[in-house]
Amino acid sequence: MIRIKEAVVVEGRYDRNKLSGLLDSLIVETEGFGIFRDSEKLNYIRRLGRERGLVLLLDSDGAGFVIRGKLSSLLPKEQVKHAYIPDVQGKEKRKSHPSKEGKLGVEGMSLDVLRKALLRAGATLEADESVRPNREQITKLDLYEAGLSGCDDSSVRRRELQKMLDLPERLSANGLLDALNALYSREQFQDMISVYFHSKE
Repeated sequence: MIRIKEAVVVEGRYDRNKLSGLLDSLIVETEGFGIFRDSEKLNYIRRLGRERGLVLLLDSDGAGFVIRGKLSSLLPKEQVKHAYIPDVQGKEKRKSHPSKEGKLGVEGMSLDVLRKALLRAGATLEADESVRPNREQITKLDLYEAGLSGCDDSSVRRRELQKMLDLPERLSANGLLDALNALYSREQFQDMISVYFHSKE
């Protein structure tokens, strides 16, 4: 497993699942062209770009290049790195038919190919102590203690907090944890929770 500073943007959950076998880092899905109808998620991606930078790792077919082009036009150039996978003809194992162009997507690539694509793009490895954030991580226990997971009204509380923080409404508890650790220190999180609960009194 490698850890990189930037958030990695992929098209869908199968791409994310594949990349999770390589990266211990934040991975965000565009849900294909859905990103352009989801202003919350687009704002979240813009924020991640400002805070830590982005690596776009999209399929090498026409649709992947359209998504890459549109995202590139919406994001400052200095915040975006481009990782490209090779054109490989074939079909992913889970599919009964090849894609329209007959090319393998991110999910069909080997982890070694994906690692090389990220490194060629200039992804910043966090093995370098100057890059690794020197801060305590927010944990699942922190979310539980704040009532954001494991309680009857946890999903309601998460949505309220996500709205307060301008984060996408549809984040799961794990997705919220990833987003919080990408954007805030544990101390900042505890301060925010204090403000959140105070506002509920």
